Amino acid sequence: MPNHLYYGDNLEILREHIKDESVDLIYLDPPFNSQATYNVLFHAPSGQQSEAQIEAFEDTWHWHDATERAFDEVMNSGNTDAAEMLRAMRAFLKENDMMAYLAMMAVRLLELHRALKETGTLYLHCDPTASHYLKILLDAVFGKQCFRNEISWKRSSAHSDTKQGMKRCGRIRDVILFYTKSRDYTWNSLYTRYSDDYAQAEYRHVAADNRFYKETDLTAAKPGGDTSYEWRVKRPAHSNSRWQPDLTDEYLKPKPDWEYKGVQPYEGRFWAYSKTNLVAFAKSGHLIHRETGMPRLMQFADEMPGVSLQDNWDDIQIASGGESLGYPTQKPLALLERIISASSNEGDLVLDSFCGCGTTIHAAEKLRRQWVGIDITHLAISLIEKRLKDAFPGIAFTVHGTPKDLEGARALADQDKYQFQWWAVSLVNAVPYGGKKKGADSGIDGFIYFKPDAKTTEKAIVSVKGGGNVNVAMVRDLAHVVEREKAKIGVFITLADPTAPMNTEAIKAGFYESPHHGKFPKIQILTIEELFAGKRPKIPFIDPSAFKAAPKEDMTKQTKLL
Repeated sequence: MPNHLYYGDNLEILREHIKDESVDLIYLDPPFNSQATYNVLFHAPSGQQSEAQIEAFEDTWHWHDATERAFDEVMNSGNTDAAEMLRAMRAFLKENDMMAYLAMMAVRLLELHRALKETGTLYLHCDPTASHYLKILLDAVFGKQCFRNEISWKRSSAHSDTKQGMKRCGRIRDVILFYTKSRDYTWNSLYTRYSDDYAQAEYRHVAADNRFYKETDLTAAKPGGDTSYEWRVKRPAHSNSRWQPDLTDEYLKPKPDWEYKGVQPYEGRFWAYSKTNLVAFAKSGHLIHRETGMPRLMQFADEMPGVSLQDNWDDIQIASGGESLGYPTQKPLALLERIISASSNEGDLVLDSFCGCGTTIHAAEKLRRQWVGIDITHLAISLIEKRLKDAFPGIAFTVHGTPKDLEGARALADQDKYQFQWWAVSLVNAVPYGGKKKGADSGIDGFIYFKPDAKTTEKAIVSVKGGGNVNVAMVRDLAHVVEREKAKIGVFITLADPTAPMNTEAIKAGFYESPHHGKFPKIQILTIEELFAGKRPKIPFIDPSAFKAAPKEDMTKQTKLL
């Protein structure tokens, strides 16, 4: 099975699992914003997002031992251009957050370059905070000759910076840096729609069948201007010049000394098309004649492909409405569909090493590409799993790095208790709570929102314990938290088996009685082993709005992009 999701450090996964020259297209959107923490937000039915804030990357981009090791690895990578460029950046920036980000990115870009096929492409999405530094790094890693475009994506129509007293223009665009492994790379020409003003100005004539068209001259100032189908294939593969006709075929060669229905070009002008093509245009209904008899080419608006894709993308809006899953840095599906359609073909392998909420993976699956996604949080992996299963019922893929048994769960708990908590919370479809990442433990690891009736939303508190020792005091603490938070149910998830006093304390807490669904234990204890076996909390109808479902994709037809 070709499609894989990996939990873990993308540097380690790239080195251990991604083969040399195996990837056709890489898209990455590495999080960095020097003014704010990178947050993953969930929508609570009450609208209070702060209860479900996870500071997933709060410590990633600071200068520490791991950053120094990354810098040293680039220095010893063998890529002298990358090493010297990173060394110069450090001399200029010193050991600050930006330099930490660049060092961590540089060592990963070297691995991504290794993984790309010779015909492969990389798109790096960033904002102007770091785009200029990243572009220099990419020049060093890929070679400046492999730079293709700096694409500007207009992510919004306005920003309120100036209203907040900022003395600068509103920031409404992101940067997408487009590089290739070599000069021989995959490229599928895409087109965007004509603007309304352009279409109305150019295609202002109306044919008998009510189709809009514009008239085009059939003559040229110099002979040999034909762009006909007969000899487009004559263009040498290595040539960047315009097409040249097959001069050995006198019948197809455009010339000034023949008439078409008694008409010759004006003095100093030549036919731009061959006689064969003028006849073909007439037969297909694409010629119109002026009073002088001079033919003109009718170009119908509905036959034109549109405007060739440019480097200013202002026609794709941010993810909103039914597409938005509540992830603040979520990119619109149309943006990734455009990138994947332009730089890969069906069956090609697409890699996203910072896959977040999985938009790249979603688009790749929709466009029938193979894919690999990597993320450093179990939170993101669980979100992507749900998104894919909602959008593509019956989809098959392999998830690596998430616990599959008790041994794996214990290993994760020992390695990182917060990742273990987020993973355990995802098993019961709870909204994770990250407010205690720093400071005192609030006793809350997640919320399950449910609706006892059509108008009311209530919540259950989820508390996760990954240690080997659990005791009755922990159950009492959860009961107190439930009362404090005005919740109705408490769910205690434990890696170790509960003691008899714990079960007794849970029973003593009594029941929550739902108006329409009956009675439910107020404190419920579930072990990880029971969750692996399929057991779940006993809770009334869970409010689906906490985890917004991705719309189901119609895979019976291939998406066609303009």
